[in-house]
Amino acid sequence: MAIEMKVPAVGESITEVTVATWNKKEGDVVKLDEVLCELESDKATFELPAEAEGILHIVAKEGDVLPIGAVICTIEVVGAQATAPAPAPAVVAADSPAPAPVAAAPTAPSAESKVLEVKVPPVGESITEVTVSVWNKKSGDTVALDEVLCELESDKATFELPAESAGVLQIIAESGAVVPIGGILATITVGAGATTPQAAVTPPTANVAAPVAAPVSGESYAAGHPSPAAAKILDEKGIAASQVAGTGVGGRITKDDAQNAQPVAAAPVTATPAPAASSAPASASDARGSRREKMSSLRKTVARRLVAVKNETAMLTTFNEVDMKPVMDLRSKYKDKFKEKHGVGLGFMSFFTKAVCVALKEFPSVNAKIDGDEMVFHDFCDISIAVSAPKGLVVPVIRNAENLSLAGIESEVVRLAVKARDNKLSLEEMTGGTFTITNGGVFGSMMSTPIINAPQVAILGMHNIVERPVVVDGQIVIRPMMYLALSYDHRIIDGRESVSFLVRVKQLLEDPARLLLDI
Repeated sequence: MAIEMKVPAVGESITEVTVATWNKKEGDVVKLDEVLCELESDKATFELPAEAEGILHIVAKEGDVLPIGAVICTIEVVGAQATAPAPAPAVVAADSPAPAPVAAAPTAPSAESKVLEVKVPPVGESITEVTVSVWNKKSGDTVALDEVLCELESDKATFELPAESAGVLQIIAESGAVVPIGGILATITVGAGATTPQAAVTPPTANVAAPVAAPVSGESYAAGHPSPAAAKILDEKGIAASQVAGTGVGGRITKDDAQNAQPVAAAPVTATPAPAASSAPASASDARGSRREKMSSLRKTVARRLVAVKNETAMLTTFNEVDMKPVMDLRSKYKDKFKEKHGVGLGFMSFFTKAVCVALKEFPSVNAKIDGDEMVFHDFCDISIAVSAPKGLVVPVIRNAENLSLAGIESEVVRLAVKARDNKLSLEEMTGGTFTITNGGVFGSMMSTPIINAPQVAILGMHNIVERPVVVDGQIVIRPMMYLALSYDHRIIDGRESVSFLVRVKQLLEDPARLLLDI
């Protein structure tokens, strides 16, 4: 009896897959759940396990593009194998003597083992897919309960995925794969099968001299062989497959291996054999190298939202300037005692946050949002702080900032900045803000027009502090000045309100006593 192995349904929007790499050859004896080949779609890479034990007959070759439901291969099942596990070694021994001990090992414990599917958990109402950022374990590794398997990256946050049970890990979605919510990332073999597969794989590796057929079909065949996507990337970079170390199953070269391969490493090799003949042209061409890098989910989402804001809002920016001398004098006078008492430094962000909260109370439309045909006004101030993280711009939120002291705001800023730097921000900490403050001044920006952080309707941009000559009481003096920019949605905020809001912030910063006295 022959069983047809077909391309499984792997997602609503995926209609076809590419056969990337065969781990087995025509006529090989395969076991139940043994990985036959690797399939690639436009969103993810996954492995195809055998549905039965028997002899493999390959229908689709590497590189073939198949629609969902198409036949990839067939498995010729011997009738005795389906009812009694004992004849299985005899069949394998007749066709291929070497793999006989390998096939016999898992038959007994396979009935006792249990395979758990590790799926992408729901991580938020608006999140439909995640990207596998990095695997902390490899296929075949033994994992413990609650041990972190991998990091998943959504368009809002990065989070860790713990193991649901102890057992042997088999990775399905490799690093860089985009997997929908509920999609399968890996499997964990629990029970007797959790230890037996390792023992089954070990004998062929240890006895390479005797059973040569098993390593050739399982490891040497894929070693150094790039998947179609990886081969295309290597061709674009001009890198030979022999120069790339494969990290996939059996040593195959994956898309991530190709993307991480650096063409610069090959430059000394081409330049050193004939330095006298073509050293100048080689160095000139090397200097004009380029590389491609996929946009992360976070970067793609930020880009999409920024374009949407520009297209869907009536955004306008108004400017003013602030004399920062009063705030700087206050910081210089009390910063040491402030840090000694509260354990955090006294920065500019707490003054700006406090001033913004006071102004938002006086101009509620700046603290509102548009929901369809309605305007939603908030009686609280959840201030979003734009932070540059390793994976891109993130905007954590200081909750109820209007009720916090300067020390409380500074503590929150430090806590959120550290979590952003370590990619540990949760979804809750990055959603729900009512107004945003961004500080381009830390990078040297003199003036900018920040883009609104939807669904908010306004954002305040801080810039660098520069000593400039200004007129005070009829006298020209040198003062540390900062330009402020308020970008706002003109659909809900009028020009009078936007300008008055920015003037109020300016007044509070130029006379910090107002913040302490609430006047």
